[in-house]
Amino acid sequence: MSQSIDPQERAVTLIERARRAGADAADAVYVRDSSESVTVRLGRLEDVERSDNEHIGLRVFVGQRSATIGSSDLSDEALDELASRAIAMARAAPQDPYAGLAPQDRLLRTPPLDLDLLDAFTLSPQQLRAMAQEADEALRAVPGVTNTDGATVSSGGAVIGLATSHGFAGSYGTTSRSITAGAVAGEGSAMERDSAWRAARHLADLPEAREIGRQAGERAVARLNPARVKSGPVPILFDPRVGGSLLGHLAGAMSGAAVARRSSFLIDRLGQRLFDSGITIYDEPHQLRGLRSRPFDGEGLPTARFDLVRDGVLQGWLVDSATGRQLGLAPTGHASRGVSGAPGAGVSNLFMMAGTPSPEALMADIEEGIYVTDLIGHGVNALTGDYSRGASGRRIVKGELAEPVSGFTIAGNLLDMFAALTPADDLELWRSINVPTLRVDGMMVAGD
Repeated sequence: MSQSIDPQERAVTLIERARRAGADAADAVYVRDSSESVTVRLGRLEDVERSDNEHIGLRVFVGQRSATIGSSDLSDEALDELASRAIAMARAAPQDPYAGLAPQDRLLRTPPLDLDLLDAFTLSPQQLRAMAQEADEALRAVPGVTNTDGATVSSGGAVIGLATSHGFAGSYGTTSRSITAGAVAGEGSAMERDSAWRAARHLADLPEAREIGRQAGERAVARLNPARVKSGPVPILFDPRVGGSLLGHLAGAMSGAAVARRSSFLIDRLGQRLFDSGITIYDEPHQLRGLRSRPFDGEGLPTARFDLVRDGVLQGWLVDSATGRQLGLAPTGHASRGVSGAPGAGVSNLFMMAGTPSPEALMADIEEGIYVTDLIGHGVNALTGDYSRGASGRRIVKGELAEPVSGFTIAGNLLDMFAALTPADDLELWRSINVPTLRVDGMMVAGD
């Protein structure tokens, strides 16, 4: 894969082809990515993978009709055909009164910010294998571990270029490094498994591979011999590993498309209090080295911090240009797209500000509760906010963590859960959705 190809030039050239083919307006996104991973299991090399890909996507407008198409064939002949097919598809599409590029006066006009997303240090296959070996050895050294799912270390990078026919062209590059380890504890029908992982833009931001392996092993062993729980209302603590999913449901309900379709449980809640007055939740696309940081959105608009919730109050919707026109709102710089679809709205690095109590203080007054470390299934109704998911974790007894528990369901309504939520002070900043330990009182547990 050639590294000399300019991603902006690729996108601009495709737009020129589309205009010659009859497009009134167009935008194009180009993505070049590569990745390499090594898996070690039970002390032996199990898998080595390498991928190099180039993709380009084109969106064209013929009047108020539009079509989006993508290709991994970047030859001149293929791109000419791509442009012609996109025009033909657009002419056959229905009229859309909200179709169109982003407002020209809102396009990013300055050079894209340098968010330190590129790591100059490269990892050789030998280094990847050594790190995977280290993680695998560490998880197998944990007493009680009987088998493994292996340890995988990956390294990759990507360049993204975006151009529009009305004046935007920009690009940026990223790198990614990750360590994943999976452990099995126990024997026969009593076996339990768990995992640990960490991802970062820079190798220097990763913990030692042995630490990831140790976490995976200890987590699997901690799940052995789970007890059952009784049904009834109890306080629930969400481990940060799973607590971020609550913010994911919030962001999904705040997307302009969901609001425009009136398929969000947050309809008519704008400007109202959802959380306790001390809670602020924000999107930060400019976090240095962030896993989802980006200097511009999928339509060429500048990105900036956006408060979803400030002091407990819902602040606004996440809007791309098309849904903005439908809702009568300006786009918020949250357009997100791939090479084969039209833009939608999505967040980048999402944060809930930490509270003041420690996790220990947060559970100190709980006579009987559950600390959830794993969630199963997708039982969330986006229209009503009704929430029901399988779970496992640890029992809380008299303010202390006790034995493991599994095979139960936790249920509630997201609006009630948000209102009853209290964050701890243990916020970490390395995930794409970052939350501290969360306590939610009054959830229903369905067990024995």
